[in-house]
Amino acid sequence: MNMVITKIEAIPIIPKRIRVAAYARVSSGKEAMLNSLATQVSYYKRLIQNKHNWEFVGVYADKAITGTKDSRDEFQTLLKDARSGKIDMIITKSISRFARNTVTLLEVVRELKDLNVDVYFEEQNIHTMSGEGEMILTFLATFAQEESRSVSENMKWRISKDFKNGLIWGGNSSLGYRLKDKKLYVVEAEAETVRLIYKLYLEGNADERICDILNLQGFKPYKTKKWNRSSVIKILTNYNYTGDLILQKTYRDNHLTKTMCINNGEYNKYLVLNAHEAIIDKVTFNDAQKMRRLKTKDINLDKTKKTLFKGYIKCSKCGKAYTYKKTPYNVVWMCSTLRTKGKCVCDAKQVPETKIIEASNKLLNLETFDLKRFEEEVKQIIVLPDNKLLFQIVSGIEQILEWEYEPRSNSWTDKMKDEARVHYLKRGKGGNGK
Repeated sequence: MNMVITKIEAIPIIPKRIRVAAYARVSSGKEAMLNSLATQVSYYKRLIQNKHNWEFVGVYADKAITGTKDSRDEFQTLLKDARSGKIDMIITKSISRFARNTVTLLEVVRELKDLNVDVYFEEQNIHTMSGEGEMILTFLATFAQEESRSVSENMKWRISKDFKNGLIWGGNSSLGYRLKDKKLYVVEAEAETVRLIYKLYLEGNADERICDILNLQGFKPYKTKKWNRSSVIKILTNYNYTGDLILQKTYRDNHLTKTMCINNGEYNKYLVLNAHEAIIDKVTFNDAQKMRRLKTKDINLDKTKKTLFKGYIKCSKCGKAYTYKKTPYNVVWMCSTLRTKGKCVCDAKQVPETKIIEASNKLLNLETFDLKRFEEEVKQIIVLPDNKLLFQIVSGIEQILEWEYEPRSNSWTDKMKDEARVHYLKRGKGGNGK
């Protein structure tokens, strides 16, 4: 029997294509830089697609973000895809484009190395998967970080020098001014709007009312379609309108995170008198600030009134809390059920705040109301029918005090009485009946 041997050709092994992605980043939002980003994206796309043994995965590109790991969305997506096994190699321009922080760089590179993902830095001609790759990277990343720190310190020195010379650095134009060559110049058409805002405010108009007037009369705000309370407040509190400047009110915390911080004394500030032409004189500006402080104080006092007995007063009929209400005649506390659902659900009486204070003073033997003493000794007040208040004392004692209802007319001013008299006569119920 003859042996027959047939050769079965081996299946040729097709070299596995390397899945390659690129990472690009620019550190400024300026048009030239964004064009540079578009150029980088096109460059990497062509580079990868022209390699027959490379498979194009994509270009991951961040813009206007500093080189920290956590803040770059595209960088995070790149790492996510690498962890998912979609990438074999990453190409990037340089170490400083990938990360300016040594710790971040080495942390990411080592993680990618464990995932068998190579990172190639074009400028330094380094593959992280090579034997000497990490040692060289450590040295170069430290150098890049120190270079970044040096650039940052030089920039701070330049900024501080300009501040000492009364020049604005990093400021913006605003309504009434345009920033040019680090100086503010008046735009007269807009300056008239600024003066009108101060005039209206000092005449007693609230911020919202000023917005309505400006919008109705067609005055245009700066950078927004309509006036809003925030834009009015910014103008009424902008010290620059006096012609003076306060420089270095903010600073960057360091060259890595570059977080903007309020300067609370960490660095020198510079007061520059007569730095530019004033739109508002200092007397007018100071008057506006004084009025705003008084209004803020009044608002805070009003809030205090609203919370004076908050949580202390309870309705005996429905068990709900009493809430603060200001009427044209006085301040009262009324059942929240009555207020929201009406008398058909709860017909408990409202109690004037003055009567609650009088009863509290009588209970605590005080001539004037003492909130601290009240909070220390009173646990709760239950509003009973027939003008009675049940005080529950912290010690466990309960005491009922009555309050006397006063006609509403007792709280009327002379003007209110005159208006009521005229209204009465108009209805034909007074005088000769006409």
